[in-house]
Amino acid sequence: MNELDTIRIFLKVAELDSFSGAARRLGLPNATVSSAVRQLEASLGTRLLQRTTRRVQLTQEGEAYYARSRELVADFDALRAMFRSGADVLTGRLRIDMSVAMAARIVLPRLGGFMALHPQLLVDLGTADRRVDVIREGYDVVLRAGPLQDSSLVARPLGSYRLVNCASPAYLREYGTPRTLDDLGQHRVVHYDAQLGGSAPGWEWFDAESGQTRTAPVGASLTVNGTVAYELACVAGLGMIQAPEAGLRERLREGSLVEVLPPYRPAPMPVSFVYPTRRHVPARSLAFMDWAQTVLAPYLV
Repeated sequence: MNELDTIRIFLKVAELDSFSGAARRLGLPNATVSSAVRQLEASLGTRLLQRTTRRVQLTQEGEAYYARSRELVADFDALRAMFRSGADVLTGRLRIDMSVAMAARIVLPRLGGFMALHPQLLVDLGTADRRVDVIREGYDVVLRAGPLQDSSLVARPLGSYRLVNCASPAYLREYGTPRTLDDLGQHRVVHYDAQLGGSAPGWEWFDAESGQTRTAPVGASLTVNGTVAYELACVAGLGMIQAPEAGLRERLREGSLVEVLPPYRPAPMPVSFVYPTRRHVPARSLAFMDWAQTVLAPYLV
């Protein structure tokens, strides 16, 4: 086993927080994976992973080595691909992440076209309703909605989702249709909170006169932490929601959801691709971002 193979094993253990998980993913015996990491640590003269009976965690030195070695392996793969026959053919594994709704409604129905263009490319698609750690979890490209916070990542802005306020016909029959912000006192929302209890519900809208987002109090009897549950709770008549129109377009067209309070919509939500800082971005990542930008364009403002 050469040093590059050993580094790849270390990267997989770090990404999965598990020796046995890395062994299964790589198709290697557990003993081979453990031995490779021990040899790597011995050659470097430092501990990269802290092992306990319950988990595997990167040390401070391991964090630094992980970030740099991941870039080096990616650069090596890109360099090797340059001199293969058919240099324009995309190969390797592309690891991407986006919301469940975006994957289900927009990307997955069209992804076959992208994969047909690049039949030698392997795609891992994550659909976690949480903010994944792009570097720590080994993602090449993440489609992220909302303000960006991690300055260690490169961002490629795409535009913004138009947000709409929605309720189901059943909800409106029971509670009436709100016309003004003052009506919110007689209404309820489905509250989205990734932490389940970490924030208070409110009705957000963009005040064009001041150029600021404002919030009005509103009650919520249900809090969810997933985008699918958020949408389905609204369809079931459990409360109003504020969500990207891109994911609700079909619901609005068929009438299972109805837009309410159009003068009091939230500000558009920025949408970006984010990816690890690198001198050379893999061709497979660039190809996917170019393709996805075209697919998403009709849903952005």
